[in-house]
Amino acid sequence: MRRNRNGGARPARGAPPPLGRRAAPPCPLYPDVRRGLSLVVLGLALAGAATAADEVPVKERLADGSAERGRAAFLVCRACHTIDQGAAHTIGPNLWGVVGREVASAEGYDRYTPAMSSYGGVWSPERLDRYLREPMAQVEGTTMVFPGVADARERADLVAWLNRNSPAPLDLGGGRAGGTQARTEASPPAPPRDLGLFVAGEGAVETHAYCTACHSERIVAQQGLARSGWDELLAQMVEEHEMTPIEEPDRARVLDYLAAHYGPERPNFPRH
Repeated sequence: MRRNRNGGARPARGAPPPLGRRAAPPCPLYPDVRRGLSLVVLGLALAGAATAADEVPVKERLADGSAERGRAAFLVCRACHTIDQGAAHTIGPNLWGVVGREVASAEGYDRYTPAMSSYGGVWSPERLDRYLREPMAQVEGTTMVFPGVADARERADLVAWLNRNSPAPLDLGGGRAGGTQARTEASPPAPPRDLGLFVAGEGAVETHAYCTACHSERIVAQQGLARSGWDELLAQMVEEHEMTPIEEPDRARVLDYLAAHYGPERPNFPRH
């Protein structure tokens, strides 16, 4: 093992980086130009769809939000936030009753940045929608290093779920206070989640949501741990980094998925 300039040990070449440090995303080169062009076209199409969704008036989008879909979308938030009434604060404040609450005012939470405290005002549904789209742009200087939710429909679903977890849910439109459907038919399902480098499988959605809130997909895929190793690592993330504990049955699903697809043999390690 070599030493760096400060005398510390430098990991051997090719060794996976520690999970606590986010690695730069891979930059593969595509020898097939046609494939590259098809990806560009796909990206433009997706960007156009997102733009079209954002052009829908915010009140209309919020009125159509589904708390049930929002519950699933909130998985990525659980790495840093709790939402149950009376639950403890973790890295971020508990979000019970956040809709309609004054900004930076969660009782007992004393880790707000000056930037968030000076943001001021009230977390209205419309303001939450704007913030969730680009948190770091809305509040420059925030320590919430989360890129945001680009999909307008997913943001509306998240706001509906946050609104439902409140002592006094607001009527977001259409007689659906708290995101409760006034109609008898069920909400349309959310579109399939993009798993990035993760392989499809039982527990993939939950694992992707919990892990990629703070880490790149590649770092997770590189670890190559047995189930017991993943179990210890999740406990370490809670004890040393204040991650919100993953509750059952999600925890077991995450551990089973990681052990099956990213165990010591690393059968799905991205090598390109």
